[in-house]
Amino acid sequence: MEQETDQNILQHLLHLEGEASSLVDDAQAEANRRLAEAEKQCRIQFDESYSVEAEKLEIIHKNEIDAIRKDYRKQLESYRAELLAQSVDKKAFTDLAAGLFLGRK
Repeated sequence: MEQETDQNILQHLLHLEGEASSLVDDAQAEANRRLAEAEKQCRIQFDESYSVEAEKLEIIHKNEIDAIRKDYRKQLESYRAELLAQSVDKKAFTDLAAGLFLGRK
């Protein structure tokens, strides 16, 4: 009889261990599910933030490029105007060229 009681106790303990193992497995599966969902949500949030920041930087970059181009055109026009405003001394140039290339003075 005592052996039967011991067997019943062991059976009951094994049953409890099986239930505990099942609970642990279920808890681990739930934790994994929650972790995967949290990772998914974080990825979505990151992608949204990244897109917004990338768009802002793209606009800043475009504005800076436009400003540089505008400044370049302004400087080029200023340089052209300066060149057009200078007088040309054709006789002095001809004399200099003749002296350099033909050896005349």
